[in-house]
Amino acid sequence: MAHGTATLTPTAVMLLALLHEDDMHAYEMVRLLRERRADRLIALTHGTIYHTVARLERQGRIVEVGSDRDGNRPERTTYASTDAGAADLLAWIRRELVSVDDPGRFRIALTEVHNLPRDEVLALLAQRRELLAASRDAHRSAHAHAIAHGSHPQFLIEVHRQAALLDADIAWLDEAVEFIRRPDTVWGVVDIPATDRYLAQREAARA
Repeated sequence: MAHGTATLTPTAVMLLALLHEDDMHAYEMVRLLRERRADRLIALTHGTIYHTVARLERQGRIVEVGSDRDGNRPERTTYASTDAGAADLLAWIRRELVSVDDPGRFRIALTEVHNLPRDEVLALLAQRRELLAASRDAHRSAHAHAIAHGSHPQFLIEVHRQAALLDADIAWLDEAVEFIRRPDTVWGVVDIPATDRYLAQREAARA
């Protein structure tokens, strides 16, 4: 039985997102993640993927739906996401899209944010912006207060940098919101037909 989103690792989230697309065997998951350069976000090894698949199955987040053997290759078990797995995936994305504590997890949430409705994403990003702005203002205030009380600017360079990074993050977020809000921006995957590139990618991953 699943145990809530706190038990989900970034690797588990990306595997659940793959199974949100379609049923797959673990080897296909590895190949697809490599093709999509997921190694930018997670440690991508066969051992890690297979261990995570086994853990997700024990937790009731995925389930075996078939197996096949092609020639002399080892038997491959195909998995599907359960309702609990799908629900935990979406809950994790919602939580990390707002949280400003872990930039790495936010990148993964952003990678999979298309699984949420557009209006919900806009609302969650609005919450994130408020938190980022509050943090930026706190850094600026701390910097100004320290200077006013005699601290030398050289000792506050990290505080100054963090405020600048938060400014940049907010500016990017405003651009992203405008992009998502635009009526000509296609959102979600339900109404997008499978492209030749996507089908070829899937076929290659199964080979």
